[in-house]
Amino acid sequence: MWPARSADQAAPPPSSVPGSVLLDERSADELVANTAEGGSLASPAIYTIDLRKEFQRTVALEALSMTVRRGEIFGFLGPNGAGKTTAVKLLLGLVHPTGGEAMVLGAPAGDVETRRRIGYLPELFRFQAWLTAREVLLLHCRLLKLPSGRWPVLVTEALSTVGLSDRGDGKVGGFSKGMQQRLGLGVALLGDPELVVLDEPTSALDPVGRHHVREIILALRSRGTTVFLNTHLLEEVEYVCDRAAVIDKGQTIATGTLAELVGKQSSVRLQVSDLEGRWWERLRGFGTWTAEDGWLVVSGIEAGKVPDLVRTVVDLGGRIAAVVPEHKSLEDRFLELLGQS
Repeated sequence: MWPARSADQAAPPPSSVPGSVLLDERSADELVANTAEGGSLASPAIYTIDLRKEFQRTVALEALSMTVRRGEIFGFLGPNGAGKTTAVKLLLGLVHPTGGEAMVLGAPAGDVETRRRIGYLPELFRFQAWLTAREVLLLHCRLLKLPSGRWPVLVTEALSTVGLSDRGDGKVGGFSKGMQQRLGLGVALLGDPELVVLDEPTSALDPVGRHHVREIILALRSRGTTVFLNTHLLEEVEYVCDRAAVIDKGQTIATGTLAELVGKQSSVRLQVSDLEGRWWERLRGFGTWTAEDGWLVVSGIEAGKVPDLVRTVVDLGGRIAAVVPEHKSLEDRFLELLGQS
């Protein structure tokens, strides 16, 4: 799909820093100093501390702190109005923060030269209706100041990548919303960016188109590109993301891998009969239990403890007809986090 990066362009491995909300106690000034000493490759792709944005008396973003490692697909989740798009604009330097600090690819957010290394697909965009898809891509090659001798090849590759090879000479005005979304993604991938920021990239696509975009995102990660996926669609995060942050009311309320966000604990349903004695005292150590129409439901049990639970029930004389593990979904956890915030 894309040529591999050369040795001097190779994306660094993901940071070894634990996946907490804050990277550490370093300030953005210290990261700038590290960059000046050649430390940019070791810095996170995105790093923010208490990032804040106010529009007159409205607080759009408050105390946003997060770390995005190089080479990972990072999901940025939150309900509508949580401040996601404002955060993206701050990271790209399209608006200026009211407070806090943000670093992108080892430089302060908005740095002009750094922005050349970032691909961006906004949620809402419009291309000139009278241009063809090929002309739109050529225009952006010019804007990016890419070597003119490579423009035809880059445009052909972009059209192929987003599935528009047969529509390259079609005028954008005749494109469906989904096709325009694909073209926007093609523009974002021009120039071999180190960081690709996607704002609701699948919102206008049908299931086939969504699957295609996921494949593109996964291919980006395989070649070391960092992908920042801003979305409210939980299934998109579940399909492709390595880690994610959940924000609400302008603040980060959780960050981690999907397993860390959902939690290690779940529940299990056992269809069981013939339990005797004070069996509930033996089961109390596995979690909280309830009896429902011939089923024993144990909540808060760690997944690795289910075989031990089954063995204990058998030791107590129980006859087990069925065991049904029930894991908390990302949607369940997402709604739980929003309720807590």
